[in-house]
Formats: sequence, structure tokens, C-alpha cells
Amino acid sequence: MRAPPFPRTPDGHGTVRHSIALFAASWLLAGIAFAQEDAPVELTGTLLKARTTGFVTIAHRESSIPFSYLSARGEPIGYSIELCGKVVDAMSATVGRDLSVKWLPVTSDSRMEAISSGKADLECGSTTNNLKRAREVAFSPTIFVSGTKLMVKRGSPIKSFRDLKGKTVVVTKGTTNEEAMREITKRFGIDFTLVVAADHAESFAQVAAGRADAFATDDVLLYGLIAQNNAKGKFAVVGEFLSYDPYGIMYRKGDPQMARLVNDTFHDLAEDGEVERQYKRWFMTRLPSGASIDLPMSPQLETIIRTMAAKPE
Repeated sequence: MRAPPFPRTPDGHGTVRHSIALFAASWLLAGIAFAQEDAPVELTGTLLKARTTGFVTIAHRESSIPFSYLSARGEPIGYSIELCGKVVDAMSATVGRDLSVKWLPVTSDSRMEAISSGKADLECGSTTNNLKRAREVAFSPTIFVSGTKLMVKRGSPIKSFRDLKGKTVVVTKGTTNEEAMREITKRFGIDFTLVVAADHAESFAQVAAGRADAFATDDVLLYGLIAQNNAKGKFAVVGEFLSYDPYGIMYRKGDPQMARLVNDTFHDLAEDGEVERQYKRWFMTRLPSGASIDLPMSPQLETIIRTMAAKPE
């Protein structure tokens, strides 16, 4: 803001005292206006916590490939991890200090509680946003769209959920896939044995070892596990979609400042093309392991990203 000019009377006369008083008053008004324009917003919720502590705790998965999993060095990597990093950057800019990251490993079963209890500030994994979960936590705009399918060994007679009679199906505890498979039993009366594993890696291993005939989870996670294990010749993903699963990043519910920051950040990332760039990096090129999922972006996700990039009314 430019300083107001030193006051003069029209005829060049006027008392010095009067001129100084006018000058001081103009500066005072200018200072008040400047303070009002630049007055910092009082932080609340997650942003206040981050400003006070200097860090953000991110809940992550260990085998949700390629969204959130561990590298060969044991570090969290993946599509969701990268997008979460952009959210942390935005948080740092908003609170006025560089924020460090603390990592908290979670499972499908423990991730919701990690956010709602305050143990973690963001959950960066492969979590479906649905009405039931939205009563407990908040979600970012959709970053991926998936759905439940079946993974079987190549040559298996299972081609659809209708072929599961008398078979053993493994699901990961705490997932929407577990709910979807229980619903299949109720709706279609197909009698199969449902076993529950602790995480996706264990579920995959059950089929690999022959202890289960099929693994039911989101198709993209199945493709990721197959690619990571260099097992495209051993396993196949079959059948129709048995659920609709839009993924989002979780954060605490009832935090309007954080909600605004998350939504604004994803608008900027979509508008800038960063969401699409990260998608290509994790789904269309080689993963750090050397494998590639080779999964083009779906028309549904393309539409979601275009909508995300549009300026709000």
C-alpha cells in the first residue's frame, strides 16, 4: 500500500499543527485498512494442530498397490501418497511453516478409527467414500473409481460370482468388498465359504497357496498385486463389477477449514493437470519394482477430474 501524500492546504498556508493532524489521521486510517486486509484468519481444527505441532500424521497402507504401499526401502509410496503430499504442501503454505510428516501404518480395519480418533490427520490409501463412512469421517474429491471383482488362478473354472458355489473366497477385513460378498450370498443364495484376511497381501497369498479359490477386492488392487508379484501369467481378474467404489483421501469430519483447503487443493491439482500426471506415473508407466499395471484412465474418472477442475459457481 502506498503512503498517503503529506497534506497541504489549497493555498499553501494552514497551520503546521493542522497539517500534522491530518497527516497522522490519514496514516492511522491507512494502517487500519492495511491491518484489516492482511489480518490472519484464526486457525482451527487440523490446521491449528499442524501449526502448533509442526507436523502432519499420515495414515498409509502397506500393500494397496499402486495407491499406498511400501517401497523396497520400506518407505510409503504411491498415487495416493503423492496426492497427499500436495495437500501437506498446501497446509504448510496456509499455516505459515514447513510441516514434516509422521507416518502411521493402518489396515482396512483400523484406518477409520485412526482418523476419527485423531491419531492421523490424513489417510492416504485406497478407501471407498460411501454414505456409511461419511457419517464418521470426511473425504476429498474422488481420486479413483473402482469396484469389486474376483482374482483366480489362470485355468480356474470361476468366471463369475455365479460360479462360486462350494468355493472358498477370501476378502480383506474392514473392506467394502467384504460387505459386497456377504450381500451376494443373501441376494443370490450362492453358498460359498468366506474367509477374512488381515490385509491385501495376505489375501493374495491365500489364493497363491491354494487355500482360497478366489480373492474378492477392488479390481485395480488386484491388477496392482499381480503386477507387483510379476504374476500376470498365473492369475486373472474375472467377472462383472460387484460394487461401485469411489476412492477419496480421508480427514476428520466437522473441520470446515480443512475441508476448504482439501477441496481447493484438488481443484488446483485437477486444473493444473497434476492429477492426470500422477495417474500416468502410477498406472501407465513402470512402478519402482519394474512392473506396470497398464491401466488407462476410465471415462468415469476423466469426467470426475474435469468436473473437479471446473471453477465453482
